[in-house]
Amino acid sequence: MSENRSTLARRQLGKYLRNGREECGLTLQRAADLIQRSASTLQRIETGTVVHLREVDLEALCKIYGFSADHTAAMKGLAAQGSEQSWWFEYSDLIPPNFDFFVGLEASAQCLTTYQPELVPGLLQTPAYTSVLMRSGFSDDGSEEHARRVQLRMRRQTRITRKHQPATLNVILRESVLRCVVGGPKVMATQMKHLADIEARPNVNVQILPFSAGHPLGVAVGPFVILEFSENRQGQEIEPPVVYTESFTGDLYLAKSSTVQRYHQAYESLRRSAMDVFASRALFRQMAKEYAS
Repeated sequence: MSENRSTLARRQLGKYLRNGREECGLTLQRAADLIQRSASTLQRIETGTVVHLREVDLEALCKIYGFSADHTAAMKGLAAQGSEQSWWFEYSDLIPPNFDFFVGLEASAQCLTTYQPELVPGLLQTPAYTSVLMRSGFSDDGSEEHARRVQLRMRRQTRITRKHQPATLNVILRESVLRCVVGGPKVMATQMKHLADIEARPNVNVQILPFSAGHPLGVAVGPFVILEFSENRQGQEIEPPVVYTESFTGDLYLAKSSTVQRYHQAYESLRRSAMDVFASRALFRQMAKEYAS
């Protein structure tokens, strides 16, 4: 197995394998013995520095850790993408549709910076707003599966609402998010009020990019999230930041430092043209009243 600098896919694969080992109560040495590899080799796999992970080793680890068929398929998909610094996560291809890679990244991020031109981001949605979107996106779901999807999204929000070390959330919403009616006036009124209330939290900043601002970057920009992770005691990043962008057919993860920097610059340009947090909060409350009337 050759080694190289880690990539996002390999780091996440290593995390899932490490979590599986720890949940089984296995030491690094014991798990390595079971696949007839050295502890140092397994440690490199778990830190994402093994470029070409043998499929036989991956299958053996997944079996030992009791991973389901879908979970194992997801691990193989990550391994196949492991040589790429930036890669597409297509739900119909290598990764099973019920394996949400982004949720794993989001759960470990310390700061999330996002721009949304069309919809309220998942971390800020009300249950009713989420429910409408899920009904449209997953129309074949039964009531139990639908409830599970809504519950998952609500549970993700504890990342920013918990008392102990909540993540920082910086958001710019294009004004179209406020004007696009999801689920009717009642749903929108509650959603607008929720945005005004949660924006008052010290770790949450939500600003509106008004229509009057035009296109500050000179081009239309799709939704994106910059995920930044914790630092060690020396002030060094534990993991490099990642940019996540989504489209109708797949999700793109970008880890190249120059690309991440370009997205930071784009966000700053949008922020300079956006309303400040106080004016944004006032507009949320105004829209809530308009929808409720």
